Amino acid sequence: MLPESNDERLGFMKRTHIVLLVLVAAAVCIIVSMFGDFSTYETFASASKQPGKQYHVIGFLEKDKSMDYDPLRDPNHFSFFVKDKAGNTSKVIFNGSKPTDIEKSEQIVMTGYAEGDVFRCSKIQMKCPSKYKKDQIAVGTGG
Repeated sequence: MLPESNDERLGFMKRTHIVLLVLVAAAVCIIVSMFGDFSTYETFASASKQPGKQYHVIGFLEKDKSMDYDPLRDPNHFSFFVKDKAGNTSKVIFNGSKPTDIEKSEQIVMTGYAEGDVFRCSKIQMKCPSKYKKDQIAVGTGG
């Protein structure tokens, strides 16, 4: 068996390096696409452009609007209104029990998706006032 020439070995190494670089680039793209969805907070308007897609929306509870929660009728249905950072108000439906002291929250971060005129929320994180530190309370339905 004759030894390979230097040119053949260099050509093989170059092809191997190119293939490895392509595989690494593809892996990075896949990881970024999987974890890049929740990197920023959205508004109700941007969430409604892609109904069904999960978003984080940050806003403020509209305390002058009605909240609907009747644990005897349906303990896993709570609806309320939130104004997002852009000033848009939307009805939010949370499939879980009403979080304790939601009325005292300063901000609400919701994870969910737009469906028609409402935002369907699967997780609520409340930022509550405290005279010692900023407390955060998270409530979710596991979905």
